[in-house]
Amino acid sequence: MKTIMQDIAKLAGVSPGTVSNALNNRKGVGKETKERILKIAEELGYNRSSKEECNIIRFIIFKKQGYVDADTPFFSALIEGTERECRAEGYELIVSHIIHSEHTDEDIQEIIKEDQTAGVLLLATEMDEIDIHPFEKLNIPVILLDNYFNGVNFDHVLINNEQGAYQAVKYLVENGHKEIGCIGSTKPINNFRYRYEGFKEALIQQGLPIHHEYVIELETTLDGAYRDMKERLNDKNFRLPTAFFAFNDFIALVAMRAMTEKGIKIPEEVSIVGFDDMPFCEISNPRLTTVRVYKQYIGKSAVKRLLEKISNKDQLKLKLEINTELIERESVKRKV
Repeated sequence: MKTIMQDIAKLAGVSPGTVSNALNNRKGVGKETKERILKIAEELGYNRSSKEECNIIRFIIFKKQGYVDADTPFFSALIEGTERECRAEGYELIVSHIIHSEHTDEDIQEIIKEDQTAGVLLLATEMDEIDIHPFEKLNIPVILLDNYFNGVNFDHVLINNEQGAYQAVKYLVENGHKEIGCIGSTKPINNFRYRYEGFKEALIQQGLPIHHEYVIELETTLDGAYRDMKERLNDKNFRLPTAFFAFNDFIALVAMRAMTEKGIKIPEEVSIVGFDDMPFCEISNPRLTTVRVYKQYIGKSAVKRLLEKISNKDQLKLKLEINTELIERESVKRKV
């Protein structure tokens, strides 16, 4: 919570979460501990009805293109990481949805005013810089998640997309591949743009050409992506590279399905690396080599940074990029 809540926890020798549970009369706190916390709170002048003491963190999911789905493993893990850290620090996390075509600037202000919101975690995956303007009018700290804008005066916490893509392509090169393509999306997601930059940088650094004919864009729906990949494979003028870097695991698996049905053997004929490390990577056939994203840690880091802003300990604007890790499985074959 705010500084007074942290002070109570320190003096009582407990966590901020325990303080919150005691003050909100929740279960799980022993009688003696609760009495000690309440006594310290009273001595410090804590008042539950005080407007200055707000313990709500609002996680806002901004929807514009239909790409973000909070029920997917990626976003579920991200939200879980934020929720755990909020709970540990004595805050309650409330998830809200803002839909670009439906909510006005006034709607955004009203959502924040619904309760005593201390700060906002804004999932900006689908946002453009212009979409940020309504949130700049809020009088509470805001942290942007999963995107970055040079012209926005907010803190940003996100994946190091370029590093992850570079790592994946470099791994393919180290395994003897020189003709490397990429499979992306028709949706203009900034994360994918950064991954494409990492893809290009890796090829340039390794002294390899960028074959634009090997760059494929698929729709984001399952049926659309599958259809687009099949159409490309059925094009008599299309020649496959020896390896692909896919911008996420969903795209990778759709491409693998279409290639397998075409009689193309993976990884014997075409190797492929994904991005995200979703649970289904372990059960795909072959098991998918991919770039692991530390989704829960991103959420945890965002909460920690937001609490620093709430307590006025740090007014600097930071860009925090969380590095990724390559996970080797079975979808890449060394080319000799």
